[in-house]
Parts: sequence; structure tokens; C-alpha cells
Amino acid sequence: MSVCCFTGHRVLKDLDAALLDRVITNLVKAGCRRFLCGMAKGFDLAAAESVIALKRAYPGVNLVACIPCGEQADGYSATDKWRYKRILSNCEEVIVLSESYYNGCMHVRDRFMVDNSDIVLCYLREKSGGTYYTVRYAGECGLKIIEL
Repeated sequence: MSVCCFTGHRVLKDLDAALLDRVITNLVKAGCRRFLCGMAKGFDLAAAESVIALKRAYPGVNLVACIPCGEQADGYSATDKWRYKRILSNCEEVIVLSESYYNGCMHVRDRFMVDNSDIVLCYLREKSGGTYYTVRYAGECGLKIIEL
């Protein structure tokens, strides 16, 4: 059984939601049953919602929220807070890596997800920032990288 984590930008300029759904469905059909989500706005929440939609058709699919700090969603819009809470209620496991924010907690979360995965599904459009860092780290660790 493979484990897949998600990483992507918070602003989704050209994300093809149907492609995201197809890729996650193909991962499930290939035996991936555990998906780690960092719960950031944008790509993370979209990917988590895709997994949730598949769970009825594919028993045994698990969604794990990997939260960098307890107040992660404090600055989210009302809509994104609602999505965040709904996603959390559909997770089989919630891992909170730090109760409070500190400089670097997002990188700790990203490394945790990569260190506990076989595959990274990413939405990468810029060669800087957290997503780029995470994809580069995943490559150094020998993970399979699927870029949308």
C-alpha cells in the first residue's frame, strides 16, 4: 500500500479539478489508500475534498490531516474555515505537530509528510516557496513525484 501526500500553492491559477480527481482516482486504483494533507488553503484543501469524494466508492481510503500548528486556520476566510472544519470531520486521523505557531513549523509539517509518504502529488508553478522546497526535498528522498 502506497502513501501519498499533497503539496501545492495556496493560489490556484489554473488548477484542472477534473485532472486532480482523475489522478487521485488512479492512485487509489493502483493501491494508494492513505493520503496525507497539510490542510493549507488552495491545493491542499482541493486535494482533500477530492479524496473525500472517493471514499464512498473505495472503502479503506484514509485521509490524514497533518496540521503544522493548532491555529493554522485562524487567518482563513469564513468559507475556507468552513471547508477546513468539514475536511477535518472526514479525516480518519488528525496529527497536530505543534500546539502553537513558530517560525519553521510549516517546513516541519512538510518534511513529516514527505518522510511518511511514497508519493508526492503536487501543484507547482513557482521555483520558490514552501511547495518548491517540499518537492525538492521529496526528490532528494527518492519519492515518486506527480506534478499537475
